[in-house]
Amino acid sequence: MNWTDEAIVLSARPHGESSLVVQLLTRSHGRHAGLARGGRSARARAAYEPGAVVEAHWQARLAEHLGHLRAELLHPHASALIDDPARLLCLAALAAVAEASLPEREPHERLYAATRELLARLEEGEGWGETYVAWELLLLAELGFGLDLERCAATGATRDLTHVSPKTGRAVSAAAAAPYLDKLLPLPAAGDLAGWLRLTGYFLGRHVWAERGEPAARLRFVDRATTSGVSRL
Repeated sequence: MNWTDEAIVLSARPHGESSLVVQLLTRSHGRHAGLARGGRSARARAAYEPGAVVEAHWQARLAEHLGHLRAELLHPHASALIDDPARLLCLAALAAVAEASLPEREPHERLYAATRELLARLEEGEGWGETYVAWELLLLAELGFGLDLERCAATGATRDLTHVSPKTGRAVSAAAAAPYLDKLLPLPAAGDLAGWLRLTGYFLGRHVWAERGEPAARLRFVDRATTSGVSRL
């Protein structure tokens, strides 16, 4: 078994004296792990930094094996963010959420394309907060838990949407929500990054992280968004 695919590095953990166990988000093979022999060397290290876009070569005797991985660096996104703690926190959250949420070896090509777009926005430094929220909304949809925020679940109205049902993930208008405010989630304003992270985090926690808990990197990102007190970081 072997394949070659474009991929984004999610994590790289030491294995033995010189190797790494690497988690990738690949374009056509989903979240996929592999053993990178010699990956801890100074020459190879840059290819295994979280956020790096690589050409990944994987091979194994049987498909279910961990397999051996070799990666050729195409673009090192993290190096462009080194002086911006907020964007680094977003990158770390992205990698941790993808690793914790996606089933292994299940292709999600739309999500891969959205991840590449988010990495580009992070490097440019414009619109990355909103793009990250859109990425988590797409993640929920890809996993079968998409939110319907376009019209009121009770009346079908498309205006004055103020809340979200915690059970169905559907929007609710102000009029329909009035008797149930203590049971509904607030629908954040367009620029409220912290509010959107709380909303997507609620549904990810309920449907995806119920057993393992929210990734620590995302908690740090949410804390930064909350304490910054601004609509974007």
